[in-house]
Amino acid sequence: MPLFGKKDPEKKSKKDSKDADKMPSVEDKYYLKELLGTGAFSVVRLAESKDRPRQMYAVKIIDKKALKGKEDSLENEIKVLRRLKHPNIVQLLETFEDKSKVYLIMELVMGGELFDRIVEKGSYTEKDAADLIRQVLEAVDYMHVQGVVHRDLKPENLLYYSPDDESKIMISDFGLSKMVESGIMATACGTPGYVAPEVLAQKPYGKAVDVWSIGVISYILLCGYPPFYDENDANLFAQILKGEFEFDSPYWDEISDSAKDFIRQLMCVNVEKRFTCRQALGHPWISGNTASNKNIHGTVSEQLKKNFAKSRWKQAYHATTVIRQMQRMALSSGSSGGRSPIAQRSMSTGEPCGNLNGSQDK
Repeated sequence: MPLFGKKDPEKKSKKDSKDADKMPSVEDKYYLKELLGTGAFSVVRLAESKDRPRQMYAVKIIDKKALKGKEDSLENEIKVLRRLKHPNIVQLLETFEDKSKVYLIMELVMGGELFDRIVEKGSYTEKDAADLIRQVLEAVDYMHVQGVVHRDLKPENLLYYSPDDESKIMISDFGLSKMVESGIMATACGTPGYVAPEVLAQKPYGKAVDVWSIGVISYILLCGYPPFYDENDANLFAQILKGEFEFDSPYWDEISDSAKDFIRQLMCVNVEKRFTCRQALGHPWISGNTASNKNIHGTVSEQLKKNFAKSRWKQAYHATTVIRQMQRMALSSGSSGGRSPIAQRSMSTGEPCGNLNGSQDK
């Protein structure tokens, strides 16, 4: 279905136009229920299937007028999502369109955010972290095989499927994702603390940027604070470009050498030497038994609360953002003590992302 009223050159007859008018509307298939979130270009509502009562979904309702000029970004995201079918990736189920709106029917994920669950746990070990990262690696490896680079992997985009203790983790928000065959990637986009050196260097880049981000996430999962931090972006970028990070004492004293080696292999500035997702899945910390069973919950949860304070906001939901009944977490200034609290500022807005000098991907 061509979005935003674009005409298909192969379907110009009056008969075809009449047939298009008979296409089912979102109201024909779903009961639209309470509001779950609002954003600059859209609202998100709970939706119940008419064919399968009690089967709930999230429907993102996008105002075409508000999105004018950014249609290509949404169409790219929808194209990417239609390609991806994986148990650890939030699914786009179908789309609808009328004269004024586009409707995206999404899988509803209600398990909450990654950091929330870790803080709430009574016990948390390296093995728990390794299991989380294994699921992320499997999903991203699948994406890479499909020719898709996420480009904005970060903890806020990792959500639990359900409140169950054994719930799987899901990757969401493909607003900045890109298909490899669509051209060379050279745009600086993502979130500062998680972005790979080659992106900041404005060099052509590829799938390896996602691996770097997974390395950053792995680091945080084991200590509760980010590997790179500075209130000044220029200093932060300089750290990332050099790959300067440490395993500080006492936070890393109880963490295994295998975990540290795993992180070094992912956060390797030399792209040629950086592990692929497939190689990372074969690392002993993921596939073997080298991940420690020591309970590190106290240290990690304390640092997460200090460094990743919650701030609820009304935010534009990307086509794959999962609706949770709670507003998304923003990384903002935390309480003092320990390592300096972080103030992460996103370089992405869900709109076509620009280079540091404002240019677009080519």
